[in-house]
Amino acid sequence: MIFSHAVAYDTLDPTGNITIKWDVMSWTPDGYVALVTMTNFQMYRHIMEPGWTLGWTWAKKEVIWSMVGAQATEQGDCSKFKINIPHSCMKNPTVVDLLPGVPYNQQIANCCKGGVVGSWGQDPSAAVSSFQLSVGRSGSSNKTVRLPKNFTLLGPGRGYTCSQAKNVLPTAFISADGRRRTQAMMTWNVTCTYSQILASKNPTCCVSMSSFYNSTISPCPSCSCGCQNKNNCVKSDSDIRSVVGMMNTTTIVAPLLHCTQHMCPIRVHWHVKLNYKEYWRVKMSITNFNYQVNYTEWTLVVQHPNLNNVTEVFSFDYKPLIPYDSTNDTGMFYGIKFFNDILLQSGPEGNVQSELILQKDMNTFTFKQGWAFPRKVYFNGDECRMPLPEDYPYLPNSAHAKAIASSTLAALLLLVLLAFW
Repeated sequence: MIFSHAVAYDTLDPTGNITIKWDVMSWTPDGYVALVTMTNFQMYRHIMEPGWTLGWTWAKKEVIWSMVGAQATEQGDCSKFKINIPHSCMKNPTVVDLLPGVPYNQQIANCCKGGVVGSWGQDPSAAVSSFQLSVGRSGSSNKTVRLPKNFTLLGPGRGYTCSQAKNVLPTAFISADGRRRTQAMMTWNVTCTYSQILASKNPTCCVSMSSFYNSTISPCPSCSCGCQNKNNCVKSDSDIRSVVGMMNTTTIVAPLLHCTQHMCPIRVHWHVKLNYKEYWRVKMSITNFNYQVNYTEWTLVVQHPNLNNVTEVFSFDYKPLIPYDSTNDTGMFYGIKFFNDILLQSGPEGNVQSELILQKDMNTFTFKQGWAFPRKVYFNGDECRMPLPEDYPYLPNSAHAKAIASSTLAALLLLVLLAFW
């Protein structure tokens, strides 16, 4: 297993979470109107298509009269209501975001993106999703309202664990002209944290390595992402047409992968390309082997000690990540908007690549013992499987030096034995 970090704790993003804030904006005769805001404070993990799904359990016999910016997936049994029929009567409703392009009277700010939520590190303005709901049969005061329980979040798959709702200080709102301040009647927060172990029993990506000083390529370890899909993989791009023709996309859950020895949807390749006097150059390539998924707004996180001195990055956007004041060895790479921010499905166009130039620190820089290769690599927030250290490309002269040293030692021992013979 490659996962050394604790459940729901990421050492490279220790404070990352998704916070769900529930603001009661006004009271109604039998309940309240609330604004629900989901903010993704994770630096490099976003929610991609088909988007988030939020669920909870009502504490009493509440119903949802109406919603703006989202919808409940099930109406439930509303047969007790004869005139005004609620939007949902479910005890444990499940809510999803509306799709882009819905009528304006069904929208509010930060809604209607199909559940896609960006990461805080890429774009804080895209890391928010909101909807409004009118709740009935709940009580209409701070003393009679009961907080919902058992929150669940799919983003879009498993992996998130949510806390119980907790009362906090009411949210303050400033008017557009900045001259008036109002506040919510009541506010509670729910915090959801991600665990890769809960999301998947196997990694979802792997890393291969190569260098200019060694012709050997260190491939992804065999079955890096498990080989459970080995019998259903596609051997060549030409075969995909016949497979897709028989697919029912509403029922297939397992990814449809190109046949490889590692069987990962994503492979990241790190190539040490050139060595200059004061700089060195690396080429990074990300290849998609999944025929069913385009990765939108993808992120790549790399941990390497020389990322404290990045001179230039080509073709990708780059942002240093500094989770601790004492270290500066982690960076996030992501696609340039409208250029390569979408990693297309497996095929001739299913890859993106970049090069970066790093300035050497002569006190630490070396090509020996795999120093030039990453310590950790994450794709879309999930840690990738690395080759074993002994499989890293090595310096040929280091092996040669070891051979010379061994032969020299053997010769000295022979001379000593002959001297005392």
